[in-house]
Amino acid sequence: MKIFKFVLLLTIITIIVSCNTKTKKNFMQKNTEYFNKEELRYPERIKNSVIYEVNIRQYTEEGTLKAFQKHLPRLNKLGVDILWFMPIQPTGVKNRKGSLGSYYSISHYTQINPEFGTPEDFKNIVEEAHKLGMLVILDWVANHTAWDNVWITEHPDWYTHNDKGEIISPVEDWTDVADLNYNNPEMRKAMVDSMKFWVENFDIDGFRCDVAMMVDTLFWDSARIELDKVKPMFMLAEAGIEDPALMKTAFDMNYSWNIYHLMNDIAAGKKTASEIPQIFKEEDSLLPARTIRMRFTSNHDENSWNGTVFERMPDSYKTFAALTFTIPGMPLIYSGQEVGLDKRLRFFDKDTIIWKKSEMTDFYKTLIDIRKENKALWTNPFGGEINVLKTNNNNIFAFYRQKDDNNILCLFNLSADKQKFTITDNLKKFSYFDAFSKFDKMEVEGNTEYELKPWKFRILIRK
Repeated sequence: MKIFKFVLLLTIITIIVSCNTKTKKNFMQKNTEYFNKEELRYPERIKNSVIYEVNIRQYTEEGTLKAFQKHLPRLNKLGVDILWFMPIQPTGVKNRKGSLGSYYSISHYTQINPEFGTPEDFKNIVEEAHKLGMLVILDWVANHTAWDNVWITEHPDWYTHNDKGEIISPVEDWTDVADLNYNNPEMRKAMVDSMKFWVENFDIDGFRCDVAMMVDTLFWDSARIELDKVKPMFMLAEAGIEDPALMKTAFDMNYSWNIYHLMNDIAAGKKTASEIPQIFKEEDSLLPARTIRMRFTSNHDENSWNGTVFERMPDSYKTFAALTFTIPGMPLIYSGQEVGLDKRLRFFDKDTIIWKKSEMTDFYKTLIDIRKENKALWTNPFGGEINVLKTNNNNIFAFYRQKDDNNILCLFNLSADKQKFTITDNLKKFSYFDAFSKFDKMEVEGNTEYELKPWKFRILIRK
């Protein structure tokens, strides 16, 4: 009997795998023209963009969309191009964590959280953002829902069940959410329709997709095709270099977790700058050429759970911020970083950002201006490739990027000590101007010794 059950189970699994393989093959054949496109599928206007993550709940005392809208002119003046809104849908009550629950426990996909405001409030934000030349993308939670989401009562078969027939959480610790079953075609269609709702009714420009690697890649591919029929989308996956298949069709940008973790380790003195070049080699070998890497020193998860940049990078937060703006990719600024956010924002409760005067505002403004004014630093493939320069010091990260007649040379001392170093590559002698001062002149050539103070950097423009 046991052997019979095992054979039966194996047969069922084989049939399911065969059906899934056939479904994917049919899907690929049906959309061959789309899958074979090599050109970019997102608007060219993002070529020198900076993305900004909006935490509505903590942004103002009111914690509303209408209160946030007053900040749009300030963010536009700063130079922000893409607004990424954390989920604005209603938060589940059943099994919620804290007093307000998680943004990522959604009870209704096509409604606005009444704590944040009304649909009209969000429409007004999108309209004003578009007038200011900004794109708006919405955080999308496709992997799971709140326990009191309308789908649970109306379509319990859309969820994953255990052997007892009980709906389960996707991860043991995520007790406030229920896992969706992507083997159900009706649920997949409803999910795409829900995403289209925001594009068609609010004219948003794309999505940041939560734990994208936990959802079937084929779903994301089909969703992207359907969404692009409404308007060209910009799609960001919360996934790293470990999930290259996501970037083939569905997504334009993913998280550069690898360099983020390395920056933290370097700041803590656990690793050195000598390990950075290997990351670029891995990215080039594993990811499609059109993949944009999102570079960051913080985001909502890292701030709340692992600490502020002042905790993780106490003396080097400016240095690593500058690095995210100069290496290939798109830099991210999290809510409040531009005014020196120095506290961990509570995740499940109200915890307002303190808006104050800070040197970080001018610092970020300068980095943004440098990036926009120098096309060598633009997002791939519009900018220049990174050319890492060899030095005789493992604590120095030196590189140049060139696009047409625009040449940028960057020198970073990624250590807590003063460093002397020599660029050992055969670099011809050129005169550069410091991008921050615009007047400070520096001549650089190979086989010449230079010195940088602890955590200091130079962004140099060749005139």
